[in-house]
Amino acid sequence: MYSLASDEKACGVMIYTQNTLICGDAVTKQSNRVSVWLRTEGAPEYIHLLKSQVFNLGGSAVKISSYSEMYIPTTKIIGFHRTPPAHDPMDYDETEKNRKMQPITVLVGTFVFNGGIRISTQVDLGTSIISGRSVWMSIYNVKISNPHLSHMEELLVPMLVVRPGQVSFCLSR
Repeated sequence: MYSLASDEKACGVMIYTQNTLICGDAVTKQSNRVSVWLRTEGAPEYIHLLKSQVFNLGGSAVKISSYSEMYIPTTKIIGFHRTPPAHDPMDYDETEKNRKMQPITVLVGTFVFNGGIRISTQVDLGTSIISGRSVWMSIYNVKISNPHLSHMEELLVPMLVVRPGQVSFCLSR
């Protein structure tokens, strides 16, 4: 089993890819703020997980595999957050002028994320998404569900990141 270095920590995370949900303890530097880690210049090419569980959602039945260590290419990750109830402080200033919280539904593989994104009060959602050039986008106060996993309870997450180019954004009527 892997031993953490003195400058490392292991934090519970949940990772979403097109066909899998992966839960485990991500190995990262002590100084990293895990919730926004993938948005930083120091994001790794591979996420190193300890004690991982992989829920493969690609077939008619969910298949679960467990591994003592796993390396996931960051390029394959669509959604990422700390495992509740752990969370980091929000990454925005609530008093910032000319910004609003836009309620949104984000489709991530077979998962449905209902939450909000911070956008300018001067533009609509489409303009904000099209003009945004970031690889990762934060979503706030998210309720996560999966209609294909009837036994899965709704998961509440204060903040997570998604890869905008890999998800669909939806507005309710």
